[in-house]
Amino acid sequence: MNIRTPSSDFPLITFVGGGNMASAIIGGLLHEGHPASALQVIEPWEEQRTRLSAQFPGVDLLAAASADMKPSDMVIWAVKPQTFREAALATAAHVPGALHLSVAAGITTDSMTAWLGSGRIVRAMPNTPALVGMGMTGLFARDDAGDDDRALVEQVVRTTGELAWVPVEHDLDAVTALSGSGPAYVFYFLEAMRDAGESMGLSPELALQLATGTFIGAATLAQRSDDPPQILRERVTSKGGTTHAAITTLQAAKVKESFEMALEAARRRAEELGREYGR
Repeated sequence: MNIRTPSSDFPLITFVGGGNMASAIIGGLLHEGHPASALQVIEPWEEQRTRLSAQFPGVDLLAAASADMKPSDMVIWAVKPQTFREAALATAAHVPGALHLSVAAGITTDSMTAWLGSGRIVRAMPNTPALVGMGMTGLFARDDAGDDDRALVEQVVRTTGELAWVPVEHDLDAVTALSGSGPAYVFYFLEAMRDAGESMGLSPELALQLATGTFIGAATLAQRSDDPPQILRERVTSKGGTTHAAITTLQAAKVKESFEMALEAARRRAEELGREYGR
């Protein structure tokens, strides 16, 4: 899949920030045939630029935005919420007319519009499995981002995995809580299953292999099945059996309720980030 626009074979994409998420997208773009010469990264940390140079030869690396930048068709904002405003104000004048795609948690498109002087903005909430091409990204587009803009965003994001659009921007806070932070929940349960396996006499390596394989298999089954998770769970849970013993223990400990509370806490924090750093 080559990414193309009406004006050129390949859009010039500028990344502001060169961390893990930027690296995942850059790697996906290069894998799909996007030329390195059509990518540039603004990354102030020299050590990170050195790493990116070794990982992605041919990608232009800049310490700061300047008039020497190549004209940008698209800017991908891969910065932390607390540094977004400063980066935007320093960069906006050098990327006129660009489509903006943000992967920063919490920062609203209203704040971005004020800082960038443009409403052609799409917000994305990806997650770390994008690093292995299996990410899940939620997307929201402002009205100023047209059909062509949305199509280009989809082409870029699909290089890292799957995507889903939300109808209102506020929904991205829930997406952040569910899938953006979600990999950490999976890793948390993998830790618990590994430790439980070890306490029952298995080696940590074998316990983790069993737990990881089970998560992958169960998630794939849920993805391919027409049945909801509750039905799939009930099919494994014979009354009086081993799974029933485990599930009733989890229910008695109110694990589901606690988990729902945890996700709500994550959603509220996403809202708070927008208020704290969006001014």
